[in-house]
Amino acid sequence: MKKSNIRYVCSECGKVESKWMGRCTSCGSWNTFEEEIIETSEKAGKRVNISSNKKPLILDDVEIEAEMRFSTGFNEFDRVLGGGIMKGSAILLGGEPGIGKSTLMLQTIANCSRNHKVLYVSGEESSSQIKQRALRLNLDSSNIYIFNDTKLENLIKVIEDISPQLIIIDSLQTLSSTENPSIAGSSSQMKSCTMELVGKAKQCDSALFLIGHVTKEGTIAGPKIVEHIVDTVLYFDQTSNGVRIIRAVKNRFGSVDELGIFMMSEKGLTVVDNPSGLFLNKRAKGHLPPGISFTAVIEGSRTFIVEIQALTIPTKTGYSRIYSDRIDVSRVTRVAAILERHANLRFSDHDIYVNVGGGIKLKEVSIELALAIALTSSLKNEVFRESCIAFGELSLAGEVRPVNYGSKRVKAAVDMGFEEVISPHTNTIKNIKNFKCHHITEVLNIV
Repeated sequence: MKKSNIRYVCSECGKVESKWMGRCTSCGSWNTFEEEIIETSEKAGKRVNISSNKKPLILDDVEIEAEMRFSTGFNEFDRVLGGGIMKGSAILLGGEPGIGKSTLMLQTIANCSRNHKVLYVSGEESSSQIKQRALRLNLDSSNIYIFNDTKLENLIKVIEDISPQLIIIDSLQTLSSTENPSIAGSSSQMKSCTMELVGKAKQCDSALFLIGHVTKEGTIAGPKIVEHIVDTVLYFDQTSNGVRIIRAVKNRFGSVDELGIFMMSEKGLTVVDNPSGLFLNKRAKGHLPPGISFTAVIEGSRTFIVEIQALTIPTKTGYSRIYSDRIDVSRVTRVAAILERHANLRFSDHDIYVNVGGGIKLKEVSIELALAIALTSSLKNEVFRESCIAFGELSLAGEVRPVNYGSKRVKAAVDMGFEEVISPHTNTIKNIKNFKCHHITEVLNIV
């Protein structure tokens, strides 16, 4: 005899409560508790005897296949995944609506279908809609299996029948199991379906891609335990100039520092082979405005030259505010404080606006020197040297500290036509003038 009970689960951390709460006591999130129906049985609590023929192995005796990976057909995508798709891996891909997640997955599965058996599972589009997209993108769909059903049990049976080497689930929020009374997209459904699919994929040595929705904060919707279950978590972002960027925030089989850069066209997503100057604004010589500086940032094995923009205006509210969504606000506040203390520049009565050309988000400490130059240039209304880049970390004492890969950054600047570099490093590369500095006051005297 089954009885139905109701519980409330936080969609952010998975905490369970017997009644609805406005704020989660575990993760502190507001309005994240969702109602779930659970069924209990009179047999619940009885011990079940489970037998298995599997035995523990010595790690040295485990054999590794010669070809554990296969290519997605995109060198940029392969780089982010750590060298290609790992057999038996589970990958969660999240991104804003309309950014191109389904397009990327359809192009990937079409590329892989030439040498592998593939299965595309769609709970959001019909088979005819997917076929129309494949025709528009001029993709070979002759070897792609398509399945339009959101019931987990039916999907598991199909996987067992055809044994695909690559499975695409579009999307995770549409799946549901008949054994779980909660609605599709609930925390318990997403958790149970993900665990079942990941287990089946590893059992069949199949690679599994799960497309996930994102919240208004930009994080993948659903309980965090889903991200713990899978092997790789990818975010698909779009910059203000239309560039699509894939970034890994978790990867058990590769680095999380790599970026995959794409452009959307009529024929789908295409890779950007040389993105070094992709985020620079092309201006005529002598037309650089105040508040602009240039720096070199490292993302995995890539080096990008980016433009940092700063604007300072007298505050009208009595207290200063900082607006920055591409560089962390605390970093902007710290750099402004260093300039006030060691360069006698007054930012406390100014509002500060900071942006990055092209819309890319920067987290490296190496950008602090260029940020300080941009803030100074805006406050003084003086133009920075337009053929110069700067990179280095700022200490609270005003010192400029070295950062990693100095030579690599300088080489990228030379390739983009820059003629000067300001950094604490000793430059050994020809064709560029080096200004070596150790304190922020030295830097401001140079610029």
